[in-house]
Order: sequence, then C-alpha cells, then structure tokens
Amino acid sequence: MRILYGVQATGQGHISRARALAGALAKQNVEVTWLFSGRDKATLFDMAPFGDFEHRRGLSFSTESGRLRYRKTLASNNVSRFWRDTSALDLRGYDLIVSDYEPVVAWAGRRQGRAVIGIGHQYAFGPTTPVAGASFLQKNVMQHFAPVARPIGLHWAPFSDNVLPPILDLPPIGGRPLQDHFLVYLPFEDQHTVTDWLNTFANHRFVQYANGLSPRVKGNVQLRQASVTGFKQDLASARGVICNSGFELISECLQWHKPVLTRPLAGQMEQLSNAAALASLGYASVMHTLDSDHTASWLAAPRKPPKVHFKDVAARLASWLADGACAPIDTLCNELWD
Repeated sequence: MRILYGVQATGQGHISRARALAGALAKQNVEVTWLFSGRDKATLFDMAPFGDFEHRRGLSFSTESGRLRYRKTLASNNVSRFWRDTSALDLRGYDLIVSDYEPVVAWAGRRQGRAVIGIGHQYAFGPTTPVAGASFLQKNVMQHFAPVARPIGLHWAPFSDNVLPPILDLPPIGGRPLQDHFLVYLPFEDQHTVTDWLNTFANHRFVQYANGLSPRVKGNVQLRQASVTGFKQDLASARGVICNSGFELISECLQWHKPVLTRPLAGQMEQLSNAAALASLGYASVMHTLDSDHTASWLAAPRKPPKVHFKDVAARLASWLADGACAPIDTLCNELWD
C-alpha cells in the first residue's frame, strides 16, 4: 500500500497532527510519501518523522498584526507555478491520496481524475458546524482551496457524521508539576507588540513562543524560538494558555485540561468560527483584540477547563487507511466519540 499524504505547512497545527499520523502509520504495512507546501522549506523544523519528504511552494495566506490581508495574499502567491506543480505531480504510483488541506495534492487529484481523501479541521465546516465571519468570498475560498472527494473533518464536537475528534501529537504528561507561567503563542501578531503588552501584567510570568524570536528574557517574559519538544514541555507545565484560535493547539489544551484565552485572527473565517464554537461549548474564553482588561481578569481567575478526553484518532485513522479506507466514515465517528 502506497500513500501520498499532502500537508498544508503554513501553520504548525497541520504539521503537528501529521506527526501523530506519521507515528501511527509507521506501525502499519504502508509506504507513505509526505508532501508539504505553503511555507519555505528552510523554515520547517523537527521534520525527522517524515523522512525524505517532498516540498512544493503551494499556496498560503498573508497576515499582518493579527489580521488576514487579502491583497498581500494575492500578491504573494504564484498561481502559474501552482498549476504547473499540480500538473507535474505524478499520482499513478499511489494507492491512496490524502490531503490535510494541502492544495497541490488536492488539485492534482482533481485534474488527474483521482479521488482524494481530505483529513483536516477545514473539512468539518458543514451546515451544522458553528460558523462566524463567513463572507461569500471566504466560503468559496475554503470550499475550493483544497477540494477532496471524501472529506473527513476534525472538531471538538460531533457536529456532523463525517467529523472526528482531534488528532493529537502529545507526549505522556506523567507527573509534571504545574509552574507559575502562562504560555503565549500568538504567531499572527507583531511579536514586539505582544511582548510589550505582556510586560504590562507585571505580576504574572509568561513564556512567549514564535518563529524568529531570539531566546532571551524581557521583564516578566521569557522569549523562546519555536520548537516541538520545548513547546510541549512548557505547555504541560503551564497554568494556562493565551493563543490565537487555531485548532490544534487548543485541542492539545483541552486534552491536557489547560485554561485557554483565545484571540481569533481578524478576517479569517476558520479562526472566527473556532472562537464561536469554543464559546458555545464553554471550552475557552474569547477576546477579539489584545484586550488588557479582559486579560487581567482572566489571569486573575482563569476559566476552569472542561473535563474532556479525546481518543486515539491517529491510530484508528492509520488502521483505516492501511485497510484501503473502505469502511464508511460514519463508523469511525461512532467508534471515536463518547
């Protein structure tokens, strides 16, 4: 069984769940070729689980100061190269083709008449899933960015019969004690602004992660370069988490029962919808700006996290793929949701 698995690499969340699936698929009798796009290859890190992976430029989104910028997005993407890459990607040697919202593999499958399986959070947005900030343009972009024949969504609740719980890449937490810091991951904000903002909460200690940060201490903030191992260790011992409304990190926080204060990326349908879902489920506190009053109240008394526990979705999906992806998707839903 040969599988081509495309992963959108713009954010760390897609790569994080790909790591979990890579470990699970390694236990199956399958050969997997991983393809990443949406980010410069030189900026990818901790990629050993994916072996000799493929890379394409793909398509991505441009953000600035916590907001999605459409003009910059259009200007930064090379559409002609994207279409050349979809034409040149040879799918004939693969038994299964999978996309985690990765457009090169998804569109190559469509253009070459191959059915692509979609596994990712974006495929959970059906008519019964909470949605916010959905303009006509954004709905069309989400629908056509990485189209697939068999969508399998991931979300925090079974909003539809094709929606599974999150895929988690978490080490055993063991007996690691809580420390007095809050973990901060706001990658779409200006990091200097974030640090200065955190410095105003002098009675609290923060560990701030982002790509490109130089490791140092500024006041009550420990600045750290993005890394998988260090980030998970600081997450495990954190009192709570302040982050944007991406899916994977908040899923990890829920699994480890961490209080969350989240700020959705302005103008981005997925994150605004995630924030709406979290508010409706009572799973996190939401702010739509770097609101100092709201944050001060939350730091003083973080909202108690829900008692949820997600099953091992990666292991079940790996087994399903190794068996040829024959079983109906709704049977997986019945197995994996309590």
